[in-house]
Amino acid sequence: MSAALHIELPDFLARANAEPCVLPAPAARMGFVLELVRANIATGGGPFAAAVFERDSGRLVAAGANRVVASCCSAAHAEVLALSLAQARLGSHDLGAAGLPACELVTSAEPCAMCLGAVIWSGVRSLVCAARGTDVVALGFDEGPRPADWIGELGARGIAVTTDLLRDAACALLRDYRASGGPIYNARGGGRQ
Repeated sequence: MSAALHIELPDFLARANAEPCVLPAPAARMGFVLELVRANIATGGGPFAAAVFERDSGRLVAAGANRVVASCCSAAHAEVLALSLAQARLGSHDLGAAGLPACELVTSAEPCAMCLGAVIWSGVRSLVCAARGTDVVALGFDEGPRPADWIGELGARGIAVTTDLLRDAACALLRDYRASGGPIYNARGGGRQ
């Protein structure tokens, strides 16, 4: 057994992380994330993507897409990968550390229970979501137990939340994924990819 964890990024995601990108408008940032979803589905990945941006400038710090099945790692959700890649790029486990620009996580869907925890501990100052958790659950994915007032919980920790940005476009991608027969899995038979 290897002592290292390795998650292979598909070519489109490696390119997204290598090319400079500045998107000042929130809708443009979400549009970028939804294009990552489209590319991830086209290459056999799940229908979720996320990216960390410098909140004020719109400069892309890191992008991630769901790689759970491809990597055989249930923690390889888009949000976790985007946050982890951003932390590696900025050289800090705390994206809110002194000297770093305020970071924003932009996601194609509201965070599941695991990703909610990752958001809390990451140090991001804001979270922007497209599809709702209920949209994801309606397709059969399992979001896990989140506090009923998860947005209030984040707000109490200094993390501003925006929901429903380009929700219809994100939901269309979720439906396309489901119609294409993409796997909807959970270790117990239901659930989120």
